[in-house]
Formats: sequence, structure tokens, C-alpha cells
Amino acid sequence: MDIRIGHGFDVHAFEEGNFVILGGVKISHTSKLSGHSDADVLLHAITDAIFGALAEGDIGTHFPPDDVTWKDAPSEIFLKYAVKLAKSKNFKIGNVDCTIICEKPKIKPHAELIKKNIQNIINVKKDRVSVKATTSERLGFTGREEGIAAIATATLITP
Repeated sequence: MDIRIGHGFDVHAFEEGNFVILGGVKISHTSKLSGHSDADVLLHAITDAIFGALAEGDIGTHFPPDDVTWKDAPSEIFLKYAVKLAKSKNFKIGNVDCTIICEKPKIKPHAELIKKNIQNIINVKKDRVSVKATTSERLGFTGREEGIAAIATATLITP
């Protein structure tokens, strides 16, 4: 059996807007996240975790931010691609554990929907995805509410 573990991290700053997209879920907020795609910091971190476990670079390697093809693209595309790449190398997703770091918006009311959406995107059972949130105790850019960060770990296994 081959077991691989990958780690992903992403950040996006806030800009003028009225919602954020986290885990593919649109959440009302006083700002939106700035990015070339839809700026879904959580799906970007998960995607990078899978690429990391496969030793296949990062999201920018596969989807360059200067490529207009990906302008405003839904990040679900990136994650589905990473899962498909893993499958092509005879791996399946063992589990995904992720943490969203922000002061606002509050994640708890949306955590279950985010979790279910990620489960659907990567096609795993309920007990294979963990979505957590924390603040940075008002420290740093997330504490000043300048943006959101996300950390993800993915385990890949051969059947």
C-alpha cells in the first residue's frame, strides 16, 4: 500500500464586494476575496494538498494565474482536476482535513454545508472530510480582517 500526505496553504485578501466563496459555498459578507479565479482560499488549499501528496507542484503550476482561461473560474474545477490526477496515478482520497483562518465571516453556521460540498466534489464519504475554523486572535492580516487563510492536509492511498 502506498500512502501519501500533502499539505496546502493559501491566502487571499479582501476587496470590495458582498460575499466570499469558501469550499464552493457562497457566504454573505461585507467584502469578497480578491483573486484571479473565484479566490476560494479553501478549495485552493485542498487542491495544493493533493498536488503536494502527488509531488505534482502547486495550483499555479497547473493553472497559471496569468492565463486568462482561469479568470473568475470556479475553484471546483481545480479540485476536480487534482482528484482526477490522483486517480490517474491509482490513488484515492483517504481523507481531507482543513482549517479556515479568519475573524469574519463566522464559519460555524456554514461549516456543514461546506463539508458536504467538498465531499461531493472529491466524491468521498462523510467521515473523510473535516472542516474547521479558527481566528488568529485579532493578530496579523486575518486578525485585522484584511483577508482569509486556509490550511489543508490530504491523505492519498492506493486501493
